[in-house]
This record gives sequence, C-alpha cells and structure tokens, in this order.
Amino acid sequence: MEAVRGSGTGGLLFLCALATVLPSGSSRYTPNWESLDARPLPPWFDEAKFGIFLHWGVFSVPSFGSEWFWWNWHERSDAYVKFMEQNYRPGFTYADFAPQFTAEFYDPDAWAQLFQAAGAKYVVLTTKHHEGFTNWGSPVSWNWNAVDVGPHRDLVGDFSDALRKRNLSVGLYHSLLEWFHPLYLLDKKNGFKTQYFVFSKTMPELYDLVNRYKPDLIWSDGDWESPDTYWNSTDFLAWLYNDSPVKDNIVVNDRWGSNCSCYHGGYYNCADKFTPSSLPTHKWEKCTSVDTYSWGYRRNMQVNQIMSERNIIAELVETVSFGGNYLLNVGPSKEGLIVPIFQERLLAVGKWLKINGEAIYASKPWRVQKENSSVTIWYTSKGSSVYSIFMSWPENNTLKLQSPKSTSQTTVTLLGMSGQLTWKQSPDLGLIVSLPPLPPGAFPVEAGWVLRLEGVN
Repeated sequence: MEAVRGSGTGGLLFLCALATVLPSGSSRYTPNWESLDARPLPPWFDEAKFGIFLHWGVFSVPSFGSEWFWWNWHERSDAYVKFMEQNYRPGFTYADFAPQFTAEFYDPDAWAQLFQAAGAKYVVLTTKHHEGFTNWGSPVSWNWNAVDVGPHRDLVGDFSDALRKRNLSVGLYHSLLEWFHPLYLLDKKNGFKTQYFVFSKTMPELYDLVNRYKPDLIWSDGDWESPDTYWNSTDFLAWLYNDSPVKDNIVVNDRWGSNCSCYHGGYYNCADKFTPSSLPTHKWEKCTSVDTYSWGYRRNMQVNQIMSERNIIAELVETVSFGGNYLLNVGPSKEGLIVPIFQERLLAVGKWLKINGEAIYASKPWRVQKENSSVTIWYTSKGSSVYSIFMSWPENNTLKLQSPKSTSQTTVTLLGMSGQLTWKQSPDLGLIVSLPPLPPGAFPVEAGWVLRLEGVN
C-alpha cells in the first residue's frame, strides 16, 4: 500500500507522532490487533455506565432531515431538493450554511451543569462529522472549521474545559472519512491503495485532538468504506496507548476500519442502537438518540418522534443489565441551544438516577440478567447486593422474583424509601415481595423501581 505523507504542519505533526512508535520492550503495544486488543479497558468507563452524545455541526443550520443533510441533498433525495428549492436561492451551496452556524447562545458551562444534573459521567461531542467541518481550529481544515468561519470559536476547547470543571469525562467523536474531500475521493477512486487523505487530513487531526485536548475517550466513526490498513488505525492506536499524553486513561471504540466493528478496538459499538439479546463477553456501549429520526437537531421534529422518559430509562436499565454503557444523544441547535424537550428528558434520567444510581453506576451483570414473571425484571449487582429493577408496578403490590434464592440473612429494600419490605420464599414462585401501596404522586419516580436484595444467592 502506498503511504503518501501530506505536506504542511499537519503532516509534520503526524510524522513526529509516528516516529515515537518504537518497540522498546514487551510492555509496549505493537501496531497489530492481537497486541492492541489485549489492552485492558481503563476501569472508569465500565463504572460510568451513562453518557451523553452531542451531534453538532454545519448540518445543524438547515436542521432538516438528519445530520446526513449534505449527502442526501448531493444524492438528489426528493425531500432535500424540494426543501432547498423552496427555502434557498439558486446556486446556494452547502458551504454557504457555515456562516450561519453561529453558536451565539453556546454556554458550555450551562451544558456541563445540565449533563451533570442528568447523571451522566461522560459526554461525547462531534469534533468533525462526515461533512468534514471541524469544531476546533484544525490546522488541516482551512476555512472549514469553527474558528475560521461561523462561531469563530474553539467549540471543542470550551466544551472540554467546562466538562472538566465538573469532573465529567471528555469524549471526542471524530469521523475518519469526509464524504466529498477531494483527496478522499481520489483514494476511493484508487481503490484505497493510496492514502493521500489519511496522511494529510485524518491522522494529523487525530493526533492534534489528542495532544491539544487530552480526551478521556475517542469515539471513532466513518470507517465503513475501507479497512483499518487504509486508515493506518493500528499505528495510531499503538501511539495512543504507548506514548500519548492520555495513554493510561484513554478509551476508544471499535470503528477503526470496515473490518473492525464488533471485533477490534477498545469497547464495542457494533452498530448504531445495537442491543444484544444475551450477555456479551466484551464491554460494549449502546448509542441511541432522543430524537428517533435523527442524531442532529431537526427544526421539524414532532413530539411523537421523541423517546419517552419511560423508554429511555427502560433502555438504560436493559443496557446496564447486559453489561453495557448507555450513550444518549441530543442535537444542539445552530445557536448552541439544547432545546427544552431534550433538557426535560435528560433531567428525568438524572432524577431517576439520583434515587436508583447505586443499581447502575459501577454495577456488574448478575448471574441472571432478565426474567419474565408477572412483570419484566432486570438484574444488576454490586458487591454483596443484588438489584431487581422493574418498569411496571405489579398487581396487588406483589412482586415475584424467580431467580434470587433467600437465606437467613436476606433483606429487601425499595430504593427511595426507608425501612425493609416483607417477603417470603415460595418453592414454586420464588421470592415473593410485598410492596408498599403507592398512590399516584407518592413516589419520586413514575417508572423503574429498584429493590436492593441483600443476603441472596
């Protein structure tokens, strides 16, 4: 494969970083998947459980359809062509949207306060989506970045600083590909046997993001058209794990080439909104969006297209029971606002976690993850405690738990209420718990109740 280094500052940054990847003992990772996949995942990520995803860029200006606006318009999708014909002058280009990406109401400290109140432990921001516009002053994205045009501001830097003030982990999303970059299109035309785009654009930007912002997580994307050998992914990850300023704490996902998802990298995303049917053997994360139609903000979204509080909490519980993390997306507007309905959903999760977080944060899957009795029950565990989580209140205030086996030390507590609950062990029905009668409005949460079980097998 022909490796063509780009010229200019970005190319020099890349070459300097690459030069540090030298073998110096068995403790260092080598640029192959056998070595890289053996790296233990830093424990903070599994303990975090809940994160927030933010899709924000030039696509937030038209805020129509989805964050794939430019691609769909370029491909002459009828709805997008009609939208442009009805609302913009002839000859208007996608680049003409960039000056309207103003971010005048962007208050990263207020965002961080919201995310903390939502109970999130990490937040992932799009530094660059497939459109190629960078939310920081990338040295290899001249006049197509948030410092040169639009906000005239380092959106990524301000975001990172605000999160760290509140001890939230910083995640940076980065798309490897750019739909219409001439060098990417050239490499594509060459069957990805050249790497003009990789060494003059993608890799310099990844090294710049790491050295400049020292993130806790890199959320890679845009890998599906070509293998990791084109992207030079293993060399980058070896540097990241061996010599980067974040080598001990950094976490990455699995989108490093068309052959990688669900097989290589750090934790696995596998696919957007991936949901396993049984307990995976590898750490994973489910990413999903409050707006079920889009990851980016849409001005024309309708309330029936928005996830309900109950569904969000149910997905969080299911994901954590299966050992995953839950990454919930909201799309800010071009002005830098997280609209009230998104804030409302996030705060509802935070309210639930304030009561029930001990069953979520730093929990582990139990020997049984799910059972269907009179209601669906999910399980997590932490130390000697087992947590039973149910989304529907059972009839007659009686909950039947088939899997836990009681002992002489068994106690049952409903999180959010003081005192212990009465229970009995039935040979046929399992552990039968008598729940307190709760009239409407008497309990802080309206869905997703948690029992803490002590002294059960």
